[in-house]
Amino acid sequence: VLLVQSGGGLVQPGGSLRLSCAASGFTFSRLDISWYRQAPGKERELVAFISKVGGYTNYADSVKGRFTISRDNAKNMAYLQMNSLKPEDTAVYYCKVVSAGLVYWGQGTQVTVSS
Repeated sequence: VLLVQSGGGLVQPGGSLRLSCAASGFTFSRLDISWYRQAPGKERELVAFISKVGGYTNYADSVKGRFTISRDNAKNMAYLQMNSLKPEDTAVYYCKVVSAGLVYWGQGTQVTVSS
C-alpha cells in the first residue's frame, strides 16, 4: 500500500505545475482522493477532493478556478494541475486516501512559487 508523488519544484508567480500521485496496493477506483498542503508554520489544509469515479470535485476557496484535481483509475493515478500560481501557494503538497479506515499519505512534494 503506497502513494508515490512526483512533480513540484520551483516556479515563478503565474506559472503552472502538475503534481502526480501513483497508488499501488489499493483498489484505486473505490477510493476518494484528496490533495493537502502544508506551508511552514501552518497547519495542513485540504486543497482539493475528487470522488471515486471523478464525478464530484471540491476545492478550497483559495485555489478555486486555478487548480484542477483529476484521476485516471485505469492507471491508478491522481493529478493536481496548478495554474496561475501565487507565492502563497508555496507549501509541501500531499495526496491522501482513506482505505479500510486507515489514512495513507504520499511522501510530500515541495512547491515553491517565487520570482
